[in-house]
Amino acid sequence: MGLRPEEWSGKPIVAILNTWSDINPCHQHFKQRVEDVKRGVLEAGGFPIELPALSLSESYVKPTTMLYRNLLAIEAEELLVSHPVDGAVLMGGCDKTTPGLVMGAINAGLPFIFLPAGPMLRGNWRGKTLGSGSDAFKYWDERRAGEITAKQWDEMEAGIARSYGHCMTMGTASTMTAIAEALGLTLPGASSIPAADSGHIRMASKCGVRIVGMIAEELTPDRILDENAFDNALTVAMATGCSTNAVIHLIAMARRAGVKLDLDAIDGKSRDVPVIANVRPSGSTYLMEDFYYAGGLTGLMSRLGDHLHAECMTVTGQTLGENLQDAEIYDDDVIRSLDNPIYREGSIAVLKGNLAPDGCVIKPAACDPKFHVHEGPAMVFDSYPDLKVALDDENLDITADHVLVLRNAGPKGGPGMPEWGMIPMPKKLLKEGHRDMVRISDARMSGTSFGACVLHVAPESYVGGPLALLKSGDIVRMDVPNRRIDMLVSDEELQKRRAAWKEPPPKFGRGYGWMFLQHIGQADKGADFDYLETAYGPASGEPDIY
Repeated sequence: MGLRPEEWSGKPIVAILNTWSDINPCHQHFKQRVEDVKRGVLEAGGFPIELPALSLSESYVKPTTMLYRNLLAIEAEELLVSHPVDGAVLMGGCDKTTPGLVMGAINAGLPFIFLPAGPMLRGNWRGKTLGSGSDAFKYWDERRAGEITAKQWDEMEAGIARSYGHCMTMGTASTMTAIAEALGLTLPGASSIPAADSGHIRMASKCGVRIVGMIAEELTPDRILDENAFDNALTVAMATGCSTNAVIHLIAMARRAGVKLDLDAIDGKSRDVPVIANVRPSGSTYLMEDFYYAGGLTGLMSRLGDHLHAECMTVTGQTLGENLQDAEIYDDDVIRSLDNPIYREGSIAVLKGNLAPDGCVIKPAACDPKFHVHEGPAMVFDSYPDLKVALDDENLDITADHVLVLRNAGPKGGPGMPEWGMIPMPKKLLKEGHRDMVRISDARMSGTSFGACVLHVAPESYVGGPLALLKSGDIVRMDVPNRRIDMLVSDEELQKRRAAWKEPPPKFGRGYGWMFLQHIGQADKGADFDYLETAYGPASGEPDIY
């Protein structure tokens, strides 16, 4: 390799796990950022080695990057365990890269610091400020309704993503990097810096400097990731108006760290912590660039006061409270106070009932309040292609009171829980002026999505959950304030349907997909592989070298 012994001998060896690829727009700047990290490592007296890892671009991986989140976790763990390294910088940001890298690094047990990719700059089209994902969904509906032309759509699409970086709404990417910071795994304020800002370059080199210090201090993840750290992460998630995907990833990360976290705890936190980040899609106006200028995540956390455990250790070697001492807020409309929230409860509500006995989730702040309590007939679809054909039929016999249902789209049925849960509005209703209705699925939806979408129904229909027994015409009742979701069908009728239900054929007969189906958990358990959770058994430890 042409390295002199003086360059590496006796120095801490730092692995830089880089999720760059040619087909991941969120991480296009990582080619340069890895060099910035190396510069910091060398400055602090360490020796850096770059290790490529799965890129997982949410925009391009089919059917969904969620199918491969656990594979990235496996790769991250094995890269760190098998190579002669003392610590790691994790480079991620696009949706599943943050939880995947963190889950694997927790299992590896070495000191690590997370480097967030950062949000892209605000979009712009014809004087309108555009938010990634959210406005794409909005204007796609307008195109389907005939309100904008194909040329206007192309113009809008060209203006919505004008720099590298991940989605600049409070989608899954921004949610998960904020959670990483709240867990104490990033430098203070790192998750809010736009990818194209020069401050992002400085943050990257500081990550390189700091990981060398963490190695010297033996600041391992077990000293950071305790029950209180995950409680902080959950608090921050609710206050930011987080993506519904945060539920699955937080549970999975917590279980890797040996911390119990379930849907009941998540719903309890939602009752207690309001949404104070006025960022789309929960907020009405602002984007992540505005959030950064307003004070960023450190500013938001400084407003949460006693809701946070200030004594929690972080990668800085200082407590969360110490990291927040100098935090300031520069715009009270972007980052609200607790007594002036944009939504009085947290971002996520967990519903249970005979349709979802193990739970499902909805984002009440991002849908029309008139749907928080709703009752209507179900219209059920077993596949996305069938759903799409029906919804494009302008003669479809449907009203705005109907409840659209898509099933066989969960962890096993999708497979991997694709982001099909924001079911498109029927073209007939769009042309009548409707822009929202109740939709139910065992799938996920993009964190940039919005609407009265009930997601992550557990158990999923593919394994025989109650959603598999629902029929078109059955009345579905949803009551968000009382956290209920039920089909108004008698127990006797459901027993008859259960007896007639047949298990669908498996999606895979070999390979990674087959392994996935054998070991994947349900959404309410974090959709992790059972054998990777901390409780499954002891780790093998340092590999033998003879």
